Amino acid sequence: MVIQAIGHAIGSRRGDRSSRVTASSRLARQWALWSRTLAPLRPLDAPRGRATVWDASWPLQRELTSARRARRLVTAQLSDWALDDLADTAELLVSELVTNALRHTRGPLRLNLRLRHSRLLCEVEDTESAGPVLTAVDSDAEGGRGTELLDLLADAWGSVRTGTGKTIWFELHAGGHSASGANTVTTVT
Repeated sequence: MVIQAIGHAIGSRRGDRSSRVTASSRLARQWALWSRTLAPLRPLDAPRGRATVWDASWPLQRELTSARRARRLVTAQLSDWALDDLADTAELLVSELVTNALRHTRGPLRLNLRLRHSRLLCEVEDTESAGPVLTAVDSDAEGGRGTELLDLLADAWGSVRTGTGKTIWFELHAGGHSASGANTVTTVT
């Protein structure tokens, strides 16, 4: 409401409808950026927020067993959501993301799952702001194929900087299953 009133006032000074629309959209973008920046941050060692029927979130400790715990949590949650057909792929990709976070970052981690409009969104949050690095890997190398796995198995994936570090996410199509959520996923890499 405030944005529309400000945009209208700016546009009326210029006397041009296009300048009103431009000023209004610029103010709306700035307001969205500031509201995201000023939003209170939840520590990563706490769940993301109140769990709903189609959302799940778990803090992960910096332990060698966290990747195994993440795999079990994903498998159990997908079973509860009747998405057993996605369990193997989601389990592999979540394991890869958690292992990379444990290997390349410091601080707490959080695993989030969301089901919206027949899309499963899996996120791993950490405290490092640098995103994944795409590199060419030799055929006899023991590691470095995480991004290749994401490219091959996920419908979409990316990395988003957050106030506490970054979130690496991937999406899988959930077939005929549809959740009653209104949110859509924005692809930001």
